[in-house]
Amino acid sequence: MTEYYIPTGHSEAELVEKRSRFIGQVWRVASEEEARARIEETKKKHYDARHNCWCYRIREGGAERYSDDGEPQGTAGQPILNVFQREHVTDVVCVVTRYFGGILLGAGGLVRAYTQAAKDALDASGISVVRRWVAMEVPCPYARFEEARREVSRFGGVEERVDYGADVLLSVLIPEEDAAAFAAHLLDASAGTVEALEAGERFKDVPWKEPVRTD
Repeated sequence: MTEYYIPTGHSEAELVEKRSRFIGQVWRVASEEEARARIEETKKKHYDARHNCWCYRIREGGAERYSDDGEPQGTAGQPILNVFQREHVTDVVCVVTRYFGGILLGAGGLVRAYTQAAKDALDASGISVVRRWVAMEVPCPYARFEEARREVSRFGGVEERVDYGADVLLSVLIPEEDAAAFAAHLLDASAGTVEALEAGERFKDVPWKEPVRTD
């Protein structure tokens, strides 16, 4: 089974530390070329910033690169990269722009600020899991609806759509390896009144950690 994690979308988050502004941005990318294009784009946009520190991780080929862009070695690029390594997020580029506020932060302060700026940007993006899913349709009476939803969540599934009619039709995605067990459990738990019907397979990204609002 192939499963990996990517940013859900582009995001931007700002942090102020001792008058220095740190602007973290995250993008989903598919290649080193695309990552470097985003970095150059940001450098042009923030040409007047003191530093544009960055990292990227590309799944295809396993490329990992980072830059301190003039900050003391080890205080910016590597801490930014560590955020994505810890979360196992790939196909990502992150740039943290710093507008210097006139107060030195020291090595420890820089590491904390760049780490937090990257983490805030990733939180604002959210994380999606890319994997193979089994699409299932779950028709159920209203009395069983919340129970069915709980079982979807318990088996690592996600809701795609809910249609309300005489009964409820719940359209869900269940991890490929759990689909058969989910259907059997639902049938058993409902005493045969709720049956999950397969509606195909999909290999796609689905939000795993929802974006955190930054406004």
